[in-house]
Amino acid sequence: MCVLDISEYFGDASGGIRSYLLAKRAWVGTQEAFRQVLVVPGAADAVTTGPRTRMYTLRGPTIPMNPQYRLLLSTRTPRRIIEHERPDLVEVGSHLLVPWIARIANRRARAPLVWFYHGHLPRLLSPDARRSSVQRGLERAAWAYVRRLARGCRAVLVASRYLADELRAEGVEQVERVPLGVDLAQFHPGRRARRAELRHRLGVPEGRVALYAGRYAREKRLDLVLEAWPEVERRTGIRLALVGGGPRERELRRHPYGARVTWLPHQGDREVLADLYAAVDLYVAPGPYETFGLSALEAMACGTPVLSVDRGGVAEQVRASGAGGTYPFDSVDGLVAAAVALAERDLPALGASGRAFAEAHHSWDAACTALFATYRRVLDR
Repeated sequence: MCVLDISEYFGDASGGIRSYLLAKRAWVGTQEAFRQVLVVPGAADAVTTGPRTRMYTLRGPTIPMNPQYRLLLSTRTPRRIIEHERPDLVEVGSHLLVPWIARIANRRARAPLVWFYHGHLPRLLSPDARRSSVQRGLERAAWAYVRRLARGCRAVLVASRYLADELRAEGVEQVERVPLGVDLAQFHPGRRARRAELRHRLGVPEGRVALYAGRYAREKRLDLVLEAWPEVERRTGIRLALVGGGPRERELRRHPYGARVTWLPHQGDREVLADLYAAVDLYVAPGPYETFGLSALEAMACGTPVLSVDRGGVAEQVRASGAGGTYPFDSVDGLVAAAVALAERDLPALGASGRAFAEAHHSWDAACTALFATYRRVLDR
């Protein structure tokens, strides 16, 4: 079986989608029965070949207001790639131009299309609890767009039950749940044995520390974390470290608590990121609309418990694993109470539960095996 993946979300500073595509690529390289072709944008055209894999990088401009990603604009080159590679199935991994480009490029080949729903567009456009009429209108329009894209696909893949339930409730059919995985060798609690050295090298302060790693974007609700953390620190002594960057960085740094935060740059090196997860005591996942929450799972795999908002894909993992706690959506007081309660528990024991959960359910081998079994079911329809 040959699967062609095409996505816009593959920048050098991107996170979960890039990790998923590269993990799939590495797994396919060990499997005699499968082949993967990857089509992504980049700064220049290139072709990279590996065992049973080929990656086409097509030159494209950066996305306005989101420069870590680039656009795929050509339809002719993807068409040539599809007709040359003759995939059994095409997986679309984004919701901007790529779904339409893939449809046009696939007209003659007519390979079945699936859509991996990585980004929750209606919630990205309307993320606030108290929404204006304009935001509600945007959300309705976004759901209509999602339904239209889904109708052109043989299946819509999602990584969490939460997302599957939301899509089905909005009339999206043919939803298939395929949880993602984590590199259990790279993200490992054995790194915690070097915590003192790691903290010194990475700039993590002494004492107990909570970490967030990701984009500083509106939907991540980091403003709520900054509002709550002065009281959390006063009652528990836990400091806050933020790793990443994004459109709200300047605004967040100006927050009254910003001077107490340890601000670390985006880490493109996965080894450094694994060291960071292992160097801290707690991981904070405040985004209520995470489609899965790969960074939280990576933290669990490193033996670090997770404090999550009570909705979205991360909350699902925290509840299933018992490796942390959740707080009520959009509640500063609730976040404080949950963080204080979690700080009083045996954090190393919770971290061990998280590691056991990752080992039992979320190796990349298990995730990719389930994914390709899903592909076979889709092709048999």
